[in-house]
Amino acid sequence: MTKEELYNVALEATNFSYAPYSNFKVGAALLTSCGEVYTGCNVENASYGGTMCAERTAVFKAVSNGSREFSKIAIASSTECDCTPCGLCRQVLSEFSADGSLIVICKVDGKLREFTLKELLPCSFTF
Repeated sequence: MTKEELYNVALEATNFSYAPYSNFKVGAALLTSCGEVYTGCNVENASYGGTMCAERTAVFKAVSNGSREFSKIAIASSTECDCTPCGLCRQVLSEFSADGSLIVICKVDGKLREFTLKELLPCSFTF
């Protein structure tokens, strides 16, 4: 799957976002090493602490279905804003990317860019 195709799946997932407080809709598409794709969207909550990011939603869906090896994740937002994963999502992603090789695809400066997770989180907590 190309980065453009994966990003378009993530962009489609923004349609399912529940973001009445921020109006910032985010979608994610997680590609497993077996070629399966799991999507996620952000789900906000009035308590804010109960909010779940799109990236973690996709990871938790994949893990709850037995997948634990991921190769890429694409993140899209409903706006033209740059949308890289937050720190908590980076740490959760690192749990399933021991060597930091997971590729993160997102729009930065209006262009699709790829980063390794290690670039985005050079000093993650590890087991």
